[in-house]
Amino acid sequence: MTPTPLPPEPRHVRIAASGPTARLEINGRDVADQVREYQVRHVAGQLPELSVLLRPTAGADWDGLARIAVGEEPDPGPAAAQFLAALDAGEVERAVLARHDLLDGGPAEFTRALLLQLTEWSLGKRQPGDPAEVAG
Repeated sequence: MTPTPLPPEPRHVRIAASGPTARLEINGRDVADQVREYQVRHVAGQLPELSVLLRPTAGADWDGLARIAVGEEPDPGPAAAQFLAALDAGEVERAVLARHDLLDGGPAEFTRALLLQLTEWSLGKRQPGDPAEVAG
């Protein structure tokens, strides 16, 4: 989340959480319907901080005692580009060709297997250089 700092004056915040839902009030105004995610951070001796990630449809007007930062979700593009640039093309090709699920005869089977391989590696499964699974 990339925070956008608001003026430093504290705002009154009230959160009433009940299971998976919460009522979130800033200066008495319920803003829960505009919020996708929130985090409260409190260091002893300091004012609590409330980070709010807005829904795409939220209004940007806030009149809400915590310092508040309204953030945006990070762009995954640079991380994906860095991941892909670090891969060895030959190793990727060998891994995809060794997959037991490659030869299913369906359309675009190599591309589907390639995307599945890259997805698994990006999630930490079957890392580059690991021996390929052997079909049983």
